[in-house]
Amino acid sequence: MRFLSLRSSVFLATVSVASLTSFAFESDAHACGGCFTGESNTVVTDHRMILSVSSTQTTLYDQIKYQGSPASFAWVLPISGEAKVALSADTVFGALDSTTQTQVFAPPLNCPPPPNCNYANDGAQGAPQASGDAGSSGGVIVTHQETVGPYATVQLSATNPTALNDWLTENGYRVPADVQPIIAQYVNEQFSFLAMKLIPGANITSMRPVRVTTLGASPVLPLRMVAAGTGPVVGITLWVVGEGRYEPHNFPFFTVETDELIWDWNTGSSNYKVLRAEKTAASGGKAWEVESSIDVSQSQIKNIVTYGSPFGGAPQPGGDYLPVSEGGAVTQTAEQARDADLATLFSGIQGSEARITRLRADLNHAALDSDLYVSAPSDQRTVPTVRQVTREANQPQCPIYQGCEAVGTKPRDEAQADADMKSTSVMGSSECAVTNSARSARAAERTPYAFVFALGFAAVSLVRGRRKR
Repeated sequence: MRFLSLRSSVFLATVSVASLTSFAFESDAHACGGCFTGESNTVVTDHRMILSVSSTQTTLYDQIKYQGSPASFAWVLPISGEAKVALSADTVFGALDSTTQTQVFAPPLNCPPPPNCNYANDGAQGAPQASGDAGSSGGVIVTHQETVGPYATVQLSATNPTALNDWLTENGYRVPADVQPIIAQYVNEQFSFLAMKLIPGANITSMRPVRVTTLGASPVLPLRMVAAGTGPVVGITLWVVGEGRYEPHNFPFFTVETDELIWDWNTGSSNYKVLRAEKTAASGGKAWEVESSIDVSQSQIKNIVTYGSPFGGAPQPGGDYLPVSEGGAVTQTAEQARDADLATLFSGIQGSEARITRLRADLNHAALDSDLYVSAPSDQRTVPTVRQVTREANQPQCPIYQGCEAVGTKPRDEAQADADMKSTSVMGSSECAVTNSARSARAAERTPYAFVFALGFAAVSLVRGRRKR
């Protein structure tokens, strides 16, 4: 599979607007990068992000999990050039999650089978409208405005960090004091910005994911902006969709290997999470885990998004996508919006497959002082999703039998010893019966021949006696 070298032409970050309620991933969460809530009791605790990278374009998707009940959110994304903004849906994240999730399997039980029964051993059981017309406003240049679904968006640039912070504040974006220097850094690095808020009266109770696309290959995550609104630790799951495996370039990373895993039969679990936490702590809260990196058929992801799980109910037209309207007229149906989103996810990726690399980190707030660069290593081996554990702690409980009936359980070694003892006892009594029977049979076989020999001997002795007389 072909892969791309690192290019740093674009930075993307997100900051959101709106009251959020429920959504299918774990708890209240939706798209966001650095979140300006204006609420002191709201803290972002987790992000789920997708970075689709090809030689022609880069697209960032983002969702958040947070604690609290904010009245509003605002998004601010540093971009290079002009960005194309559109709505996405939760099902895209769900499809990638279910396909790339790590699965840890217990070793085989290896319990002794029931004695003298024909049973097989089973083995493992194992917002307000954005204001300002296009043009200059106090050192801020508004280059583009549009409405995307329930969002009002504005793209702008500035050469003066103070002017940009003033513009954001005046237009309803409550920028925390500790985030203003971060925005200033992006201004000094000559980035433009995309700002988004909800339209008043849209009756939005939860924020829909938004995708942001820019031209060129740019495998970079804007962690400096992600820092906004987070607590001491923020969890991030990142899927990189491309033509090869990607790894962190400027952050430490690790993989939990199968031979490191130990299955504890007492708890019914492995030490996978413990190892991940230990490796993260050893890095000072900066390391990323490469959970998996596998080649996936594009049609597989598209089918999950389109038709849902084969075990779910009847799919709804367009899934959880919304129609796209402009000027009061529908320009895309929900089905068309879905198809456009999937086309964007795999845009520029050659062939029928894509390499999807799943990364996970629990980053200390101090680690969010640098953006994350990911690059394609020379070693393009896959990292499978399945971990089949071979090492054990303690022993599983195995059934013990009286005849063919299970009458209790014991640790595997004791159950095996019990089975061996019963097997030896049964075999011993059977062998004795066979031996005695064989001796009797052999004795019976010898009896006729001994009788004939005795008669012959007596006859010869009689003849000799007569001759002497």
